[in-house]
Amino acid sequence: MRIATPALLPRARDVRKHGAMTDRAIHVLLIDADRIRASIIEEGLREAGHARVTVLSDMANLMRRIVEIDPDVIVVDLANPSRDMLENMFQVSRAVKRPVAMFVDRADQSSIVAAIEAGVSAYVVDGLKKERVKPILDTAISRFNAVDRLRRELEAAKTELADRKAIERAKGILMKTRGMTEPEAYALLRKTAMNQNRRIAEIAESLIVAAGLLGGEEKS
Repeated sequence: MRIATPALLPRARDVRKHGAMTDRAIHVLLIDADRIRASIIEEGLREAGHARVTVLSDMANLMRRIVEIDPDVIVVDLANPSRDMLENMFQVSRAVKRPVAMFVDRADQSSIVAAIEAGVSAYVVDGLKKERVKPILDTAISRFNAVDRLRRELEAAKTELADRKAIERAKGILMKTRGMTEPEAYALLRKTAMNQNRRIAEIAESLIVAAGLLGGEEKS
């Protein structure tokens, strides 16, 4: 079984500890092919304070079902998974951008490394027991939020750097084509951005594209 991994869920919500989000209870999706074991784990989740629990025992069309359910946290109990099943679940973890706590009865070192690389928030060997649900789920959520914040900060830093480069290039074009000083070029970009209710970087990028089409900027 191979799982397709299309663009799935919207950006991950910041999931808080103690079973509550900023505006509603955490929605937990439990994936377990064993219905009897799933019912036991569901009971443990509810005892831990997670009232919104959806159980999936059928692995068919798994990605589509996850999109439809749109959970906040995913708990996967695989018992003794095959290597193919593990890889399929790792694909899920990469795609969903949600905290994923995965429980297996046993695993080798390569599986543990693969789980980390796939972004699994908690990979627990020796199965899932009711009394372990809350601390492990809290840890998975905490780890996911920390990694997600770092990822967003990195993306923001990259965007800021790209914006600065675009603005510098746009200023250079104005200084060359209009004989402006650097402050005058920046003032014009800023004024245009305000008039059009757009970011300065967007105006700069538009100017760079236009200059390229008109041959007003030398290629770097």
